Amino acid sequence: MTKTTAPYGTWVSPVTVGLMTEAAIALASLSVDGTDLYWLEARPRENGRAVLCRRSAGGEIEDLTLAPFNVGSRVHEYGGGAYAVAAGCVVFSERTSGNVFLIEAGGGPPRKIETPDGCRYADFEFDVPRRRVLAVREDHRGRPPTDPKAAIVSLPLGDGEETVLVEGPDFLSSPRLSPDGKTLCWIAWDHPNMPWDGTKLFSADAAPDGTLAAARLVAGETPEAIVQPEWSADGALYFCSDRTGWWNLYLRRDGKIEALAPVEAEVGGPHWVFCQRYYDFLGDRRIIAAIVSKGVRTAAVIADGKLTPLGIGQVQECPRRFGDGLAFIATPPTAAPSVCITPGVNGNPPSIIRSAAPAVLPSDSISVGEAISFAAPDGLAHAFWYPPKNRGYEGPKEELPPLVVLSHGGPTSMATNSFSLSIQWWTSRGFGVVDVNYGGSTGFGRAYRERLTGQWGVVDVEDCAAAAKHLVQHGLADPARLLIRGGSAGGFTTLAALTSLSLFKAGASHYGVGDLMLLATDTHKFESRYLDKLIGPLPQAKTLYAERSPINHIGKLACPVIFFQGEDDKTVPPNQAQTMVEAMNARGLPVAFYLFAGEGHGFRKAETMRRVLELELDFYGKVFGFVAPGLSERVTVTNMK
Repeated sequence: MTKTTAPYGTWVSPVTVGLMTEAAIALASLSVDGTDLYWLEARPRENGRAVLCRRSAGGEIEDLTLAPFNVGSRVHEYGGGAYAVAAGCVVFSERTSGNVFLIEAGGGPPRKIETPDGCRYADFEFDVPRRRVLAVREDHRGRPPTDPKAAIVSLPLGDGEETVLVEGPDFLSSPRLSPDGKTLCWIAWDHPNMPWDGTKLFSADAAPDGTLAAARLVAGETPEAIVQPEWSADGALYFCSDRTGWWNLYLRRDGKIEALAPVEAEVGGPHWVFCQRYYDFLGDRRIIAAIVSKGVRTAAVIADGKLTPLGIGQVQECPRRFGDGLAFIATPPTAAPSVCITPGVNGNPPSIIRSAAPAVLPSDSISVGEAISFAAPDGLAHAFWYPPKNRGYEGPKEELPPLVVLSHGGPTSMATNSFSLSIQWWTSRGFGVVDVNYGGSTGFGRAYRERLTGQWGVVDVEDCAAAAKHLVQHGLADPARLLIRGGSAGGFTTLAALTSLSLFKAGASHYGVGDLMLLATDTHKFESRYLDKLIGPLPQAKTLYAERSPINHIGKLACPVIFFQGEDDKTVPPNQAQTMVEAMNARGLPVAFYLFAGEGHGFRKAETMRRVLELELDFYGKVFGFVAPGLSERVTVTNMK
């Protein structure tokens, strides 16, 4: 077809606001119970409500949790592990209230399990013979918001009160009961460690009444990050650990720990949320695993000490055994995520049973992320490059496209090249995008992750700048139209780059950090000592906190910035954005600020998402002198001449 020549940023895109906020959903937390599949759907059109869905053996899909139920947990603020299912029974946490509910086998409305007010629950594990469910409890009763108490508890499914089984460590996770019900294992860690720095795996004998004997240390005597302990059907204990510098799968047998199929890739990941799955048992002494290599997560089968790629494409997490086949959430680079099933485990083509979004983008308008590596000050860094792409448009021959540099959150997180409407929003309008896995990212081994130790605000900024310069040098981006944007920790990287470099011409901070001292003293327990590793322990590193804080370098800021912030954010409170905006206004710098009521750390409501998409696009248009078509709202920028 004939292409229309139009300025970059003004292309008419099939990725509409309506698609992003009304038609698209997020899929997560896939579980299997016999012939039934369960998963969570986050629906922006329902104000971000998360719905537990079930597909029965006959193929019918139903919502198990009707409005106003919002399935989710706020343990550690990030949650995860918000439901569990066994023998047709479902237990779930309601995000808004923190209450726990049970849906009995056979159906019926959710019934509230009696729990104390002021407590949050996650990471559920059914103990069917004892008619109870185990959970991680975060107890806020009579305690400051920054210091709730962690415990593993049992919740009776009938009459009775909850019982504390494990307490003491600062953090607990992954209570898993052996198949015979005689042993419980769990993970624990203490400040100042984050769970990717060092955790310990414990086990204890369980009496017939469910009480526990003394705990035994299974692994973690020397620093290692252990995730997903799991019992096989024959009672062997498996877990993932990065003791070699890479997360790999291990087995504890006869008192010894042995590695299964060692590989310089990641079978495991950072414990940001509960109940992430990296492997599952296939029932024939084979194991299926999700393996990350260079930012791409695929599936492989482990057998006889070898890893064999499965050939089903990229996945959100490890596929689950489902009858004789598999169930998984596919995350390909060219289509929206989808819940899929396969009839076997030999790479058979999957059947899609639920997609996260309609397929409105033709293949020749989809920008596919290309893995690139480039020189950084202390070695190689990595990213995914997305060129602008739209079948109906091309840019003027004498122009290069503007470039959006994405700095992901965490910072202990990872960018992948799985299909993202959020990226296609930009590329289909004429922007290039580079999604940077800066030093500190996961998916590249512990040594790469620890490049950021003591260097947050330095290495991440240098790597984002290096990615932009690499693309400019290769003639792929306009050096006069380089943008940087990020959320949370990525917002800090964005603001640090804008206040230390003259490279970028505009930026967007989504609930980003501007004042490190403020973050250290006003955040939730899970991350309250995170900066000990990223910057340094207080009070010794107080001077360094000031030096790295963007708020203290407003004088070096020479470009417009837009801020988006949730009013109810407990992770990065609104005062972070407000102090930056006030300082920019005091110096007469161009700035836009939007505060959203009823939003926390990350935006869930369709109306909020619509406004953010349109306002940020229009903001870049104001900076670079183009008018994006079809927007229902235009941005207000103070101090812009």
